[in-house]
Amino acid sequence: EAVVSTQSTGKELYSHDAIKFGEFKLKSGIMSPVYFDLRALVSLPRLMRDAATLLYEAAHDMKYTCICGVPYTALPIATVISVDHDIPMVIRRKEMKDYGTKKMVEGIFEDGESCLIIEDVITTGGSILETVDVLEKAGLKATEGVVLLDRQQGGHINLANNKFNIKSVFNISEILQTLQEEGDIDQETVKKTMEFIEKNNCLILGSWIVISYYYVDTCK
Repeated sequence: EAVVSTQSTGKELYSHDAIKFGEFKLKSGIMSPVYFDLRALVSLPRLMRDAATLLYEAAHDMKYTCICGVPYTALPIATVISVDHDIPMVIRRKEMKDYGTKKMVEGIFEDGESCLIIEDVITTGGSILETVDVLEKAGLKATEGVVLLDRQQGGHINLANNKFNIKSVFNISEILQTLQEEGDIDQETVKKTMEFIEKNNCLILGSWIVISYYYVDTCK
């Protein structure tokens, strides 16, 4: 069985347009030099399995008895990990049904079980913290997680401040380095992207998001 590497996976994400460079208009009208769309993984089963393998390996020293993918992009990735490694999975709903059991967390689990959170990308870490809140209200413990791509915009710090341990498979700096070494992007693209990322650092203080610049739409 071939060994999955972060470098080859990062390059494939780029080749399948899950990571794009250019000029992309955000909701506010501001132009961004980089765009991440890992939803494409659902149509690329081998690449999704590679991503799942890297995430599973990143969590090798974490203690957990079940996993939960942050809805929605990480759900199929978590499913692959669950099936490949025979690990029970729970599903967090984004909204409560107004019929049936009205559960916010679906699956079979015991109170106090440790649940590992799986995420595709982090910016502020807000989606993970929302998931933690839902899981804990359902009786699970959720203090650790793994993410495929860290955008380096404050997520690690925000999660640490909330006593949540997160490990990333790779960050945007590492992706940029790999792609530049392979000749896929030039130094100017690296420079523009890192300047944009640094000016979009989002730190959560209580319920407030503090933006170091003015690109508010990236801090979701």
